[in-house]
Amino acid sequence: MRAEIISIGTEILLADIQDTNSRFIASRLPALGIDLYYMHQIGDNRDRLRELIESAMARSDLVMLTGGLGPTEDDVTRDAIADAFGEEAYVVPELEATLRGFFQRRGAEMPEKNIKQATVIPSGEAIPNPRGTAPGWWVERDGKIVVAMPGPPAEMTGMWDNDVALRLRERSNEEVIVSRTIKTVGVGEGTVDEMAGPLLKSANPTIGVYAKRDGVHLRLTAKAADEATAELLIHPVEQQIRELFGTSVWGIDDDTLQGSIGDLLKTNGMTIAVMESCTGGLLASTLTDVAGSSSYFMGGLVTYSEEAKQRYGVPAEVILEHSVVSEQTARAMAHAVREEMGADIGVGITGV
Repeated sequence: MRAEIISIGTEILLADIQDTNSRFIASRLPALGIDLYYMHQIGDNRDRLRELIESAMARSDLVMLTGGLGPTEDDVTRDAIADAFGEEAYVVPELEATLRGFFQRRGAEMPEKNIKQATVIPSGEAIPNPRGTAPGWWVERDGKIVVAMPGPPAEMTGMWDNDVALRLRERSNEEVIVSRTIKTVGVGEGTVDEMAGPLLKSANPTIGVYAKRDGVHLRLTAKAADEATAELLIHPVEQQIRELFGTSVWGIDDDTLQGSIGDLLKTNGMTIAVMESCTGGLLASTLTDVAGSSSYFMGGLVTYSEEAKQRYGVPAEVILEHSVVSEQTARAMAHAVREEMGADIGVGITGV
């Protein structure tokens, strides 16, 4: 099954909100054996959305939309889907009753514009929304499926977990897609690509190389009848990658660099302390984002001025001879904070 995701909302295009819905859906499709080919972001425009839905249905089996299911004029998702299918929406009495009951229980009268949330088209059916007033749509015709879910993440995830994922599982081909991300540091993207060159030709699992903020990642993706078989396909390739990159590999999947460093410190019974100037406490904050970091993080100092650096042990002559922003000053900061905090490892950061 080939899929596309469409996130709807002008506020997404204006960067007023982040599109977390697409990431959520994309992360859950592999376990259903569904291949995601395209992801789109589009504003609240009925005609443009209709065109996008039509083009998506022409090349994919499953089109998933989030957003635009509210009661206002710029909530155009239902209209655009109806246009794409050439069908007229009609009010479903049961949905209308449920919607009016929602408002009555809160001591309010339903605005008539909300009636659009109680509609559906002949090829579709409503998807219950356990966390809001906007039902989703499941539309199926000629072997194509269009699923519309609300934009608010809590409503979308509730609808996905309670309904949509279960329906998709029933229609999937029983295959699963399993991924493993191997994370490296200290090796450039081009070098990683060159070193892993022969492995990149693998068809199952496929391998992709991606530059990230915490290093270069290699993502292995295998498709098989079940998760165990997919893992068997991944395992030998993962071992080859680990042999190729050795100690440059610092983690996998959801591991964080600070978490892996914390694990190394605990394993070796070592402690760390930091003195920061340029970063203003960012490194200390990052290290302490990890639960249990108090067992190895002794403390941090933000010494933004020359006087503060000297107060905690950085020799004035080092700063005078080499300047505040220098390797020598950074080394002196690292040494000073290690002594001050009684840590095994000291880190000093200075810069502009």
